[in-house]
Amino acid sequence: MGGYKVISSIFLSLALLFLSSTSSPTTNAATFSKSNNAQKARKKHATTARLTRAEVKEAEQLLADKGYKRNDNSARSAFMLFQKWQGRKVTGRLTADEFEAIKNADPLQPKDTGYRHVEVDLDRQLFLLIDEEGSVKKILPVSTGSNRRYHEKGMRGLAYTPRGRFRIYSKLSGWRKSPLGLLYYPNYFSDGLAIHGNPSVPDTPQSHGCIRIPMSAAGYVSRQLPVGTIVLIYDNQSFVSAKDWAEADKQKREAAVR
Repeated sequence: MGGYKVISSIFLSLALLFLSSTSSPTTNAATFSKSNNAQKARKKHATTARLTRAEVKEAEQLLADKGYKRNDNSARSAFMLFQKWQGRKVTGRLTADEFEAIKNADPLQPKDTGYRHVEVDLDRQLFLLIDEEGSVKKILPVSTGSNRRYHEKGMRGLAYTPRGRFRIYSKLSGWRKSPLGLLYYPNYFSDGLAIHGNPSVPDTPQSHGCIRIPMSAAGYVSRQLPVGTIVLIYDNQSFVSAKDWAEADKQKREAAVR
């Protein structure tokens, strides 16, 4: 009988151990689920959490310090420009996650430096005005050629914005009527294509080939682009520097002073 009791005790212990082990996956799964849900909750909070007034002010100052100057005196527009430049989803919402991205971002840098010029980044759909020191003086959203065929007002063509280096060769103040529509303060750079104000500047390329900028900035931009201003238009495969043009311009100016 004693041996039977011992054997029974062993079997009972093994059964309890088996039951404990078979129930553990459910327990572990529940624990994992709670942990995963907690992580998701923390992530959602970080994404949607509202910032304090002091943090919002700090974010606005950081954006300005890093080159994202306000457009239309709107902090939201500066933040949206930052999102476009950084390749982030353009929401206009300043969350804790976005605040961290602003703090960790490098200052805005153009492709070319050392001379005054304009850059149009077709991938980001952004316009940059660069001063002589290579700093970004102004950044604006643009809408460029849609790369689609069009047949409008008796005209056919491909809505294409050319890549390369150009100069402003002509300009007009106020409105100008073109065959395909009205242009506000046009600055011509290639075969009738211009940088000009337009009431519609969507986030995507939608023009016939011109470079649309916001109406509110058109007058200012026109004053900053005298005839001869260098314009660099590029995507991620087509950048061409114009430093040699800038150096030639400098030598001409110096020769004229002598």
